[in-house]
Amino acid sequence: MLQPQVRRVLAPNPSPFTFNGTQTYLVGNGQDVAVIDPGPTGTGVAGHADTNGDGHVDAILKAIKGQRLVAIMCTHTHRDHSPAASPLQAATGAPIIGCAALAIDDSGAGFGVRADAEFDPLYKPDQVLADGEQISGDDWTLEAVSTPGHTSNHLCFALVETGALFTGDHVMGWSTTVVSPPDGDMNAYMLSLQKLQTREDQVYYPAHGPAVTKPQQLVRGMIGHRRQREAQILRLLGEASFTIQEMVAQMYKGLDPRLNGAAGRSVLAHLIDLETQGRIVRGSELPELQWTLIA
Repeated sequence: MLQPQVRRVLAPNPSPFTFNGTQTYLVGNGQDVAVIDPGPTGTGVAGHADTNGDGHVDAILKAIKGQRLVAIMCTHTHRDHSPAASPLQAATGAPIIGCAALAIDDSGAGFGVRADAEFDPLYKPDQVLADGEQISGDDWTLEAVSTPGHTSNHLCFALVETGALFTGDHVMGWSTTVVSPPDGDMNAYMLSLQKLQTREDQVYYPAHGPAVTKPQQLVRGMIGHRRQREAQILRLLGEASFTIQEMVAQMYKGLDPRLNGAAGRSVLAHLIDLETQGRIVRGSELPELQWTLIA
């Protein structure tokens, strides 16, 4: 138990992208309970099956036994967050509430993995929450905080009674967030970070990694880190034209090779933002797309 109204169930899907696995949060210490980010699924309830997270749905059901599940809430629709919503709903009848559905089609050509490979195409919410909308149980109130950037449909959820914020993948203490175009948007991500900086949340509970006990300090550092990455790109392009792969090699020395594609996506997000600002331009796409600083 993280605090009197918050418990956590860890999904068995550790990876370089998920740290120790997806953390599913259970909110409510009375009769009513909400599940935040039900996570991936595996062979489990009523024959519902998927490729990861074996037994996770069963673990959630065991943890909430004796309570009434009143809301299955998803911060966004990446496959390590939302697929278990469907079998959990089948087992309990609870509504799926939270982010909008999103599963984009993107070839990913030239920039690493396909962006849509990580989305859950089967996610179907019963209710989509707008920024500031709330749902309540007998001892808790959760408020949606719109935080696009990592994905365009990303929401955080604020636990009004305690000052906790469930940040999904928007803010994590163990790693920076991947911002992957075409849906991931660096300008939107920075604006969402600035939005959180103006709030007075006491603790962050991310979907991966430890709780963040100094949230404003972390967000301030994350904003500074992204600005440093932008400045690094501009310095490189001040020397010569580069492809994304060449920039990743210069900017992420010693990076786990499994993360090169994700790093390239975040660099692309910065490049698109700088292009929109009129500070850089993309060149010919043959043989490889190069980017150039506008003098």
